Amino acid sequence: MKQCMRLLVASMAIILWGWLPYSWAASIYVCEDRDGGKRFTNTPDSASCRVFRNKRSTPFPSSSRYTKKKWESFGASRYDSQIVYYGKRYNVDPSLIKAVIRTESSFNRYAVSKRGAQGLMQLMPGTAQDLNIIDPFNPSQNIEGGTRYLRSLLDTFDGDLPLTLAAYNAGPSLVKRVNRIPKIPETVRYVNKVLAYYKGYKGRGTMKPLQRSMINMRGMITIQ
Repeated sequence: MKQCMRLLVASMAIILWGWLPYSWAASIYVCEDRDGGKRFTNTPDSASCRVFRNKRSTPFPSSSRYTKKKWESFGASRYDSQIVYYGKRYNVDPSLIKAVIRTESSFNRYAVSKRGAQGLMQLMPGTAQDLNIIDPFNPSQNIEGGTRYLRSLLDTFDGDLPLTLAAYNAGPSLVKRVNRIPKIPETVRYVNKVLAYYKGYKGRGTMKPLQRSMINMRGMITIQ
């Protein structure tokens, strides 16, 4: 029994150690309201606020009978209604959301990365918890949470799309620190890939574009 407990403690220590660098330097916080709801802000304003955890993830389709191309073909327009709905709700261009989904998971709702990111927009378990997502493999919940987080990054980086995408992939703390796209091959490829898909979707005119507006109250950027 003691040996099992030691192994459990050691395992938890390793997991927490992997989270620490991101938690210490993060620049986005999640705060809990009196009614139990959660909101995102770059300026913590109460004792309930805590660092929003985010990890860089590498898209990695889960094992199934579907290949990457089959998932792309199967999901190319399957989630358009949800993408447009949440794009309108959070004022994010649906073409951008779709480009992120294609890059992250190739429309595979069951995709799991090597680091454990899950679902269409590849949310880490801790991130999904902060976003109040019960089932990350549920397309509607995943798209809602991923779009809400994307909105917060757009506001944090003043609408700079390349920096926003870099932050979605590598984490906002690193991008804010270097104030440019980090020289990480994976992140550079990721940004270029999303931008290429985004341009393609906008060019086809299949997704209704939305104009961006910033939620700014006395210098505080808050997403609810």
